[in-house]
Amino acid sequence: MIAWWQIILLTLYAGFQIMDELHWYSSAGSAVFSGFITGLIMGDMATGLYIGGSMQLTILGVGTFGGASRIDANSGTLIATAFAVSSGMDPEQALAVLGVPVAAILVYTDIAGRFANTFFGHMCDADVEKMNWGAYNVHYWLGAVSWMLSRMLPVFLALAFGQPVVEAITAALNGDFAWLGAGLTVAGGALPAVGFAILLRYLPVKKHIAYLILGFVIAALLGTLFTNVAGVAGDVATAAAATETAINGGDYNSLSMLTIALIGFALAYIYYVQNKAQAAAPAAAAAVEGDDDDEL
Repeated sequence: MIAWWQIILLTLYAGFQIMDELHWYSSAGSAVFSGFITGLIMGDMATGLYIGGSMQLTILGVGTFGGASRIDANSGTLIATAFAVSSGMDPEQALAVLGVPVAAILVYTDIAGRFANTFFGHMCDADVEKMNWGAYNVHYWLGAVSWMLSRMLPVFLALAFGQPVVEAITAALNGDFAWLGAGLTVAGGALPAVGFAILLRYLPVKKHIAYLILGFVIAALLGTLFTNVAGVAGDVATAAAATETAINGGDYNSLSMLTIALIGFALAYIYYVQNKAQAAAPAAAAAVEGDDDDEL
């Protein structure tokens, strides 16, 4: 169960994170930070960071332009983390069943907050014309309150009254509908790939394909390196013995041929593009000189 003080703290944070996203930009209004804070309050930061990181990757290529509304990934992360910890739900299931749907539904409360903010904005305009600065300050902060309530109210209602529903969903997904729960777990794990796909859709991938390949390979290699280092760090004696064996003629783990081929292709492509540009430069300069001679 979610304690009353946890509900209060999470509700207050829901209001704070939207104001941070609009004004202060301290990164508290991000899905990763939302998962961290919610996990800290609920007593399970690992789950919070997992859900927050997954949600952050899911919306990696999603942006809002002008007055457009977008899904509220921060509140979705908050709700998914809170119920995943309190109900024992699998984090990937919580992301797919609660996080993404809640984030999508809160688009409507975002629109309501924007409408209310517009109302108070007109009141601020009237106060400026009348030079009534005291009323202006009040109406300005009421506009901020409308933004905060657009997150705080749905989060409070979900945390205070949604526990039985979430527990029933969890029991069903772990019981008669285990097949559906397994499918949603797979969907939750695949959601970050959607975020990457959206991001790559807007990036100049064709122009910089070599750097994309290098970045992917280097990230994979560093992930393997850090995993091995973490394992070795657990036992210094074993690491020393392994090092001595390697120095005295032990076998080294070699890179796969696919890794070497990808690195070679990326470097060769970069070399080709750079030399193509250098070869085209003298020709362009000669063409310009020829035009100048014609004019003379």
